[in-house]
Amino acid sequence: MAYITRRKRALDRHPLAHGAGLGAALLTGLMASAAHAGDAQTTTQTRPTSLANIHVEAVSVGTYKADTLSSSKFTQPVSETPQTVQIITNDLISDQHATTLTEALRNSAGVGTFYVGENGSTNTGDDVYMRGFDSSGSIFVDGVRDLGSISRDTFNIEQVEVIKGPAGTDYGRTAPSGSINMVTKQPRLENSLGADVSYGSGQQKRASVDWNRAIGNHGAFRLNLMDQGGGVPGRDEVKHRRFGIAPSLAFGLDTPTRVYIDALHVKQNNVPDGGVPTVGLPGYTSPDPTRPSLADAPQVDTHNFYGTDADHDNVTADMATVIIEHDLPNHGLLRNTTRWGRTKQDYLLSSFMSAADYFNTPDLADPGSWSIRRLPNFKDQTNRILTNQTGIITHADTGSVSHTFSYGLELTREKVSTTGVVAISDWPDVNLYHPQHSADGLVWGPTGASGEGTTDTVAGYLFDTMKFAQRWEVTGGVRIDHYKARFQSTSVCGGRRGPDCGDFPAGTPVPDVNADVSDNLFNWKLGVLYKLTDAANVYVNYAIAAQPPGGDNLELSSRANSADNPNFDPVRSRSAEVGAKWNLAGDRLLLTAALYRTTVSNQVEQDPVDQQYYQTGKKRVDGVELSAVGKITPDWAVSAGFTTMHARIVDGAAESQDGSNDLAYTPNKAFTSWTSYHLPFGLTIGGGARYADGLKRGHDGAVGTPDHTQCYWVFDAMASYPINRHLDVQLNVYNLFDKDYVAAINKSGYRYTPGTPRSATLTLNLRF
Repeated sequence: MAYITRRKRALDRHPLAHGAGLGAALLTGLMASAAHAGDAQTTTQTRPTSLANIHVEAVSVGTYKADTLSSSKFTQPVSETPQTVQIITNDLISDQHATTLTEALRNSAGVGTFYVGENGSTNTGDDVYMRGFDSSGSIFVDGVRDLGSISRDTFNIEQVEVIKGPAGTDYGRTAPSGSINMVTKQPRLENSLGADVSYGSGQQKRASVDWNRAIGNHGAFRLNLMDQGGGVPGRDEVKHRRFGIAPSLAFGLDTPTRVYIDALHVKQNNVPDGGVPTVGLPGYTSPDPTRPSLADAPQVDTHNFYGTDADHDNVTADMATVIIEHDLPNHGLLRNTTRWGRTKQDYLLSSFMSAADYFNTPDLADPGSWSIRRLPNFKDQTNRILTNQTGIITHADTGSVSHTFSYGLELTREKVSTTGVVAISDWPDVNLYHPQHSADGLVWGPTGASGEGTTDTVAGYLFDTMKFAQRWEVTGGVRIDHYKARFQSTSVCGGRRGPDCGDFPAGTPVPDVNADVSDNLFNWKLGVLYKLTDAANVYVNYAIAAQPPGGDNLELSSRANSADNPNFDPVRSRSAEVGAKWNLAGDRLLLTAALYRTTVSNQVEQDPVDQQYYQTGKKRVDGVELSAVGKITPDWAVSAGFTTMHARIVDGAAESQDGSNDLAYTPNKAFTSWTSYHLPFGLTIGGGARYADGLKRGHDGAVGTPDHTQCYWVFDAMASYPINRHLDVQLNVYNLFDKDYVAAINKSGYRYTPGTPRSATLTLNLRF
């Protein structure tokens, strides 16, 4: 089977699932085009500052190691970047059949969705925690912030870049834990076609097409399509239905000036998952002292769905991008990116609480009669962004010191619009052990509440990498952001969090927040690297970053205890890191090790004496991170990582339910691994293991619910075999030993997300 080459997986998995008709029509037309282009001479064009790792090898095992980051702000290879950086390549994503960003991030130790939501609300989309902090507001696409509660698909993604530690110098406002950047696929000077069709447990159906066509000597067109439908293994009634199309056009490839024009349209119509009650889990006790027998209640079936047939999560995401690159003398580069983006979400999830007042037990001796109260959650929100970013790379020598400069200017306007929605009819209770999702007469409508927020940002940055004395490199960077945030809202008065009603009856929409605030953010970082050999180095790095009020969601608050109150200063973080990186096996394998500490200050805390709120809180996360990525031999690839996260509160009230100073939703230790091996007769086998320590949940007044989850191991496996030079079949099996575990828990411990049981996906991959 020597004719099998490594998949270029630029023709990645993209869904084509609007049924067999659409799939057949597209495949027929595209395959015909590919056949006519089969004799054409092709060359591979890569963008100068991004993905220079596309190449063909004589084996089919994937290349899990990428040498460069896509951003022009990082001018050195990953092995010489003095910071913890992980690149999750398309090969690794494809081998695991990871179809969402959250699934891809399982390859980064300690990164995941561990938090389900607060009280009766439930989080959706890529709600990612990293190194102790919520990082879902620090997700970027091609270096541009991407807001919105959407589950991002990988069908148009070349690689995912995870940068740990404060990334304020790179991107402006970010989470203290770092940033996540998704790099989109771009046209290349070649004629190629790829298509994937898969079927899996839970009746999951997915199809994708990646078609690239050279246009003349310097142009190219690329089209990525994706369509997916079906359920979720182990979860009744939960559905994922999404469609995506991403055309892109490039001019001037293989010339000094290149232009890329990209578009993206994604539509999702999902049935969201509110999780299952923690009743019967280890650590569960009765929420009501008058009903102690509830402590002995049996565990509910993890398949149970507690929502209604009206539940929905409809998301539409649109994006248009123009990227212009121009080569400057002495290997310099100018890059300009203009983007318009919009994400709209219409969401209804019937969540639940099993608090004493919401837990109905008409016959304590008959669990089949027990029910819990449903709590409808609504969201009607639109996020928009318009940005223009210009970056320049130049080189200069001053005496014996060589400089690589990266500097630029970014202009951005971000907007958020929300509309309040409320249940008009009563939501029926749901049976605890035999839930029914059918519910008649459900009515909901607008409350009259709304919010409009706009944040304008002007940012300038400068990075300089200085090389001297053959072995020393110093990388420094500064960034100044001037932002102006405006937010106006109308809220329903009364209730626990509503504004005062004055002379109006409770439930009346009244003006709430009317805030206008501006400030400057100054972020910087400094790294020093020493090359022990040409293949090994050690480094130290120090960085600071800031997150202003409203930084996560652009919404300002009038609540005295909210960090989004414009009266407060930005939350600040600083991080120190000492590490080492080694290139082995002819630069095919990269090993890294790092010790890190991140401290976050200006946290809002309540004074126990005067009961006022001040920015006196401080949190800290420190630990070690180890990783190995690349090829041990030409036939054996590996990606593995281990981290410890000692996350705690240094100053401030306890936030974990057990009263300790540990941060919630953060495993103390986490491990992830994946490896694949290409056998001589063509078969490729692979597999991986993931481990996460138990999580502590947040602190509130909930009674009788678990205050932590248990640790777990999960094992996955893969096998791929070529049928012929154009077709191979791939089988992925997840949770091989069918481990029961808690993947995420909500703040009150009333509900949790069960880990996916043993499941499988069979995929046919076509390549031309």
